[in-house]
Amino acid sequence: MNTTFNIAPGIGGLTPYVPGKPVSELERELDIYDSVKLASNENPLGPSPLVTEALKDELHELSRYPDGGGFALRGRLSERHLIGDERITLGNGSNDVLDMIARVFLWPGREAVMSEHAFAVYPISSQAVGATIRVAPARDYGHDLAAMRALVGEDTGVVFIANPNNPTGTWLRRGELRDFLDDLPAHVVAVVDEAYTEYVDEPDYPDASEWLDELPNLIVTRTFSKAWGLAGLRVGYALSSLEIADLLNRVRQPFNVNLLAQLAAGFALDDEAHMREGVSFNACGMGQIVSGVHALGLDYIPSVGNFLCIDVGRDAAEVDQALLREGVITRPVANYGLPRHLRVSIGMPEENARFLEALEKVLST
Repeated sequence: MNTTFNIAPGIGGLTPYVPGKPVSELERELDIYDSVKLASNENPLGPSPLVTEALKDELHELSRYPDGGGFALRGRLSERHLIGDERITLGNGSNDVLDMIARVFLWPGREAVMSEHAFAVYPISSQAVGATIRVAPARDYGHDLAAMRALVGEDTGVVFIANPNNPTGTWLRRGELRDFLDDLPAHVVAVVDEAYTEYVDEPDYPDASEWLDELPNLIVTRTFSKAWGLAGLRVGYALSSLEIADLLNRVRQPFNVNLLAQLAAGFALDDEAHMREGVSFNACGMGQIVSGVHALGLDYIPSVGNFLCIDVGRDAAEVDQALLREGVITRPVANYGLPRHLRVSIGMPEENARFLEALEKVLST
């Protein structure tokens, strides 16, 4: 039976977010049992041992609801960022917080400004609430702030900036980002998404949270999914003014961050050395992948994240399918306007080597 539903403006034209293929799905489809997944920018070292050991003692509490306000975790984040805990909004991953921002500050007739090749959740959340999406052409695969500023007008509700950007790994310097934020009209909310900030080792890379007291329209989002190794538990947060945090908490779902996730994030913060070890490990893996890509004569987009976007010189979707048959899961990024690029996450040394060997084999056939 055919049924026509009345749906909210913007929903009908949405394309669902496509996550990286799970290892179990690939193994089931192709009968491959030694596959490696380098598609989702996950931390190959995993979480701190403090996290895994501590959570074992909390499993008996699973029948209880979590702290709906995340008091303990917000307190820890308050200490870390030197900001009042009432200015912190917790999310089921930072994606959840991005969706709250769209629900509060965007609606039909309002506009969201973002860059070409920027994170897919920005247009999804914006279009879902009926807002108009304004996309500025990229410059060298990264944000062209002048082009983005030219799109800002009276109807602009939110400007989304990823620093570093996913999937390109590009980044913005302190002065250029601050000048852009200073120049925004007061009615425009600026979101600086710093999901990969821990990986950046550049002297001119800014921590936008340092500007929150001077820029009341600024929101900075962070996550525990990447460098902290908690992608499976989904914990993210926003730092903002008290006024913005109050608005976000009005639409935040009760108990949106589960009990184990809140505890794990707190224990992860107790072991920053483990996080730093993962960052160092990532730098070595990035060098391994870049050297291998150079040896294959391929171009790539220089990245400060835990992934590399590689121009394979042909339809990347076809290369990706061939890599799957070799048991290697990567991410083609045609949906980001990069049809010849594959994004590969930095893995363990043996996983990186497996990818490079498979890529050489695929490209030679």
